[in-house]
Amino acid sequence: MFKVLIKPHWEIRHGSQGSMDTSSLLALLTAVEHTGSIAQGAQALGMSYRSAWGMLREVESSFGGPLISSGRGRGTTLTPLAQKLIWADRLIAARLSPTLESLASELETELGTLVEGKSKTVRINASHGFAVAELLKQINASHQPLDLRYRHSTDAVAAFARGECDLAGFHVPLGKFEKPAFAHYRKWLNKRGDRLIHLAVRSQGLFAAPGNPKKIRGLTDLLRSDLHFVGRQNGSGTRMLLELMLADAGIPTKKIAGFDTAEFTHSAVAAFIASGMADVGFGVQTAAHRFGLDFIPLIRERYFFAIKNSALSDPLVRPVVDILQSESFRKVVDGLAGYDGSDLGKIQTCAEAFP
Repeated sequence: MFKVLIKPHWEIRHGSQGSMDTSSLLALLTAVEHTGSIAQGAQALGMSYRSAWGMLREVESSFGGPLISSGRGRGTTLTPLAQKLIWADRLIAARLSPTLESLASELETELGTLVEGKSKTVRINASHGFAVAELLKQINASHQPLDLRYRHSTDAVAAFARGECDLAGFHVPLGKFEKPAFAHYRKWLNKRGDRLIHLAVRSQGLFAAPGNPKKIRGLTDLLRSDLHFVGRQNGSGTRMLLELMLADAGIPTKKIAGFDTAEFTHSAVAAFIASGMADVGFGVQTAAHRFGLDFIPLIRERYFFAIKNSALSDPLVRPVVDILQSESFRKVVDGLAGYDGSDLGKIQTCAEAFP
């Protein structure tokens, strides 16, 4: 079985000079940040101290400013310029990784059809999330043929209704917004022939810089003139949820600076704030945790996979259902910040899940 890996790669070009490949530089800067030493950072990468020092000096000459700073008793640290390069790389990865994973999965399917004669795969369309990403790892480890397409919840469920995928991942808030949110998806679900597989309950809330220096407490703070917001794209379940919450609180979105800024993933929102490009965002707790941000919890939601009842016994699909019902995967989901896998793998009708 062929596995395709596509990773973001970027270069910097300055004037008439040649392009600067950032991959080796970023690896060195990250190693220096972790070890507090150029020598130890170079050693960790299998690079000579001389080569590491030469690379840093060459890049510093191009930028016209230092990348590292050394001081008595505090070792070697990165300058704001070096830190910005690392955050730029993390932002690029956060923005592009879901798209590249979907493309890699599509290419795997094509190669499998042409070279190995495999024409059938498990087709998953899902809103991007950390538990879904972990599920992808589990499926790949089992060598199960998979065609994964990351798309927002509305598109995923609509594709499921058209027969374009076997499982569709979407999320619905708990509490007062559950009914209007689920009503949005209900038109694409068959109450008799479709089933919902529970993935997890997760926390959504506001992201703020470490230590929450601007003292953000809730949604009303989004109206403050000193805050710049970054959010998710139109059609995403998270964007729909936030709009429901803002409407309920009587907060007009047009008065929120940056509300129309749209990112495709929770990680991209977190990266924006961690890099200082925005002050506040809205998303799942895991993203805030991984980028070292403060998190203000506001609401919890359930994430489901829609599946045809007939597909539950399909030999191709059943292994994926088995993973979703396994104790080992439950432990993985429970290990994600803000996730609760207590009902992982539970299968219900729409009426049972939303009485």
